[in-house]
Amino acid sequence: MSAARLAIIDSGGANIASLRYAIERLGIESDLTTDPARLAAATHVILPGVGAAADCMARLRSAGLVDTIRALEQPVLGVCVGMQLLFESSEEGDVTCLGLLPGKVRRLASDAQRPVPHMGWNQLEFDVRVPLLAGIEPGDYVYYVHSYAAPPGAATLATSSYGERFSAIVQHGNVYGVQFHPERSARVGAQLLRNFLELS
Repeated sequence: MSAARLAIIDSGGANIASLRYAIERLGIESDLTTDPARLAAATHVILPGVGAAADCMARLRSAGLVDTIRALEQPVLGVCVGMQLLFESSEEGDVTCLGLLPGKVRRLASDAQRPVPHMGWNQLEFDVRVPLLAGIEPGDYVYYVHSYAAPPGAATLATSSYGERFSAIVQHGNVYGVQFHPERSARVGAQLLRNFLELS
């Protein structure tokens, strides 16, 4: 993992500082950038995101990064809204997203027992064994703050349930995503970040 050259896309999210700190605790330095050349030169790229999908996509377009992200061939990890941006579109603002994963992100249904946004700890449900999930077990808890999520689909590796099942972890080729916040998810979050940085 010491050979990893990690670039974090500066998408303006409020969680970037805590994400970088979580990665520093793993002994990895990160390059916060919107420079296409620095993103292309990285061994791993993380796309964070907080807030509305439409606003995040607007920032990526303003920075001229949409085609750059679509062309990346190294492991790419979307976090929270960053994961949602990997899909074709989102109901949030009815926005066209990056289109790296098939499907549309939808608003979670709410009721008296399950208010939206969904905030707090929830369990992972999965029955696959892939390198990204090494050291992580079904039933482990991770921390969520979100109102929108991707329904389970062909790219789903793990789900969580909040009145309905939704994609917690996804992968298609070199593109990965987590709906939860690994930087807030204690041991499990640290393990997932470590696993991602060990992918080649």
